[in-house]
Amino acid sequence: MIRYWERLNELLLRLEELLFPSIANVVVLSVDASIAIVRVDVRCTAAGASCPGCGAWSAQVHGSYLRFPADVPSSGRSVVLQLRVRRFVCRTVECGRRTFVEQIPGLTRRHGQRTERLRSTLAAIGLALAGRAGSRLANIVGAH
Repeated sequence: MIRYWERLNELLLRLEELLFPSIANVVVLSVDASIAIVRVDVRCTAAGASCPGCGAWSAQVHGSYLRFPADVPSSGRSVVLQLRVRRFVCRTVECGRRTFVEQIPGLTRRHGQRTERLRSTLAAIGLALAGRAGSRLANIVGAH
């Protein structure tokens, strides 16, 4: 039984390296693939985050919630992340923010519905082809 869990942990580590090669502090919890969509359950492992208002570091968690940003497609399937993000408390009195949400550099941005990889892919298609041709190619490769 212990050998099974060791192999499962090794597989999850390989998945993290494959899916998020240049992104630190991200752990893949599970992958669920259906005919049309792949859902990857992900969470950030950083100890805290910097406040975007004042830059102060905070490790005091106020709460958490799920985000579902779209990622680059894989094998013709849409990929959606189920990302648990934490809301932190800013303890700086002069800062206008009381709470803020962690952002994962290279993966998310504020109010983003797509990962940075998908955004850059769509931008490259748009710059190369523009207009309807770019839209058709994005639909063909599943990056919409």
